[in-house]
Amino acid sequence: MRLLVVEDEEGLVSALRSGLGRAGYAVDTALTGAEATEKLATTAYDLAILDITLPDTSGLDLCRAVRRGEIEVASGRELRVLMLTARASLADRVRGLDEGADDYLTKPFALVELLARIRALLRRDVTNGSTQLHVGDLVLDSSRHLATRSGRELPLTLKEFGVLRYLMSRPGHVVSAEELLEHVWDENADPFTQSVRVTVGTLRRKLTQDGEEPVLETVIGRGYRLRGDA
Repeated sequence: MRLLVVEDEEGLVSALRSGLGRAGYAVDTALTGAEATEKLATTAYDLAILDITLPDTSGLDLCRAVRRGEIEVASGRELRVLMLTARASLADRVRGLDEGADDYLTKPFALVELLARIRALLRRDVTNGSTQLHVGDLVLDSSRHLATRSGRELPLTLKEFGVLRYLMSRPGHVVSAEELLEHVWDENADPFTQSVRVTVGTLRRKLTQDGEEPVLETVIGRGYRLRGDA
């Protein structure tokens, strides 16, 4: 899943990029509202984390503009938004939610809580509130960062886990390499890299062992598909 962190405190930006990256997320960052607006228009993010106090605008204004369709957003008006701010009063929290934020977390915060809130927001669309995805004999648990096939634990890297999670949220659908690059890698990824092909290749080998039926298919010229009856 690809996240946009909009925060002007560079030390916190670096810590968030590191912490969220270790949790398997692709993380882009923006230090200003203008930079965030540009990135939101060109990249389909799964979730945006917004500070309220930015050097050129308010995160509240940015959230409101997203919800009203006043700025172009590649993800659409339903982009999930988490406010992460030092403004902790009840009035501030209520206003943030009223302006369209899906959740509101105050600083200082614990990374484990932020990760839990992110998981809760990201699983709404595809798992009906569960932390698990099920496709055939494949089970992926985001909260435990664990994936199994027929009870066999899969020793996945962060990127392999991210690719599998994305494919399991779209079983039976062909997903292009460009789409995987967009959602699993961050803005620093080279669009001409072979990382997607290599990662899918190693994931396919880990998914299929000891005579198991192949579940991850390559659709020539189009991309990859996880069988819906895996």
